[in-house]
Amino acid sequence: MSPLTIDLANQTAVVTGAASGIGAAIAEMLAVAGARTAVADLDLDAARDRAESIAARGSEALPFHVDVTSRESADKLRSDIEPELGSASILVNNAGWGQPQLFTDNSGDFWEKLVAINFMGTLHVTRAFLDPMIAAGTGRIVNLASDAGRVGSTGETVYAGTKGGVIAFSKSLAREVARHGINVNCVCPGPTDTPFFAKHEERMQQALIRAIPFRRLAQPEEIAGAVTFFASDQAAFITGQVLSVSGGLTMAG
Repeated sequence: MSPLTIDLANQTAVVTGAASGIGAAIAEMLAVAGARTAVADLDLDAARDRAESIAARGSEALPFHVDVTSRESADKLRSDIEPELGSASILVNNAGWGQPQLFTDNSGDFWEKLVAINFMGTLHVTRAFLDPMIAAGTGRIVNLASDAGRVGSTGETVYAGTKGGVIAFSKSLAREVARHGINVNCVCPGPTDTPFFAKHEERMQQALIRAIPFRRLAQPEEIAGAVTFFASDQAAFITGQVLSVSGGLTMAG
């Protein structure tokens, strides 16, 4: 194992929410590192465009549809991928959703959508792909949470709750599956240059940027680098960990 190179050749990676934003950057970076990559998204046309873009640069990627809020759809994703790319050895639960809104303005439907996508979606997809990893005695699972789930965020209270749930789930699952040779880790992006960040009011955007020691947003590729590290053999003895990629915005332990 080279200390300078991440080589994912002969690995099959599945990335949810991979058609755009952070997910697209993750799918591309895993594919460039050599993984056969499943670009999974609710928007199949966008997933197809992303997979074609990756493949055009010489890496192996195929598009797949998934609705992470449905356990049946998650199970179908696995059955669709395996004949094409083989059993997943790397799973990245990236699919997520949010909308800035004060808790007192939330509706019950809003809560349910956040929980269904951000928390239950992670459970559904993880459960779908876990048994083959257990049978193989190896696997890497990387869950995307958020620093909102670590330290809280005004206007994202329930969103933060779902992401805090992903963090706790990741740590607990890591304890359960370590005996099967499976690593489970969590990446928490800080403010990142994505369509989700653009939903915030301009005043909030500028305040967050000023609070970041580097005085800029993260780029999706910078989040993808942390995910790719956790997916690699470089992280073989790391599990149950939560890594913030926030430019120093959140330095709490």
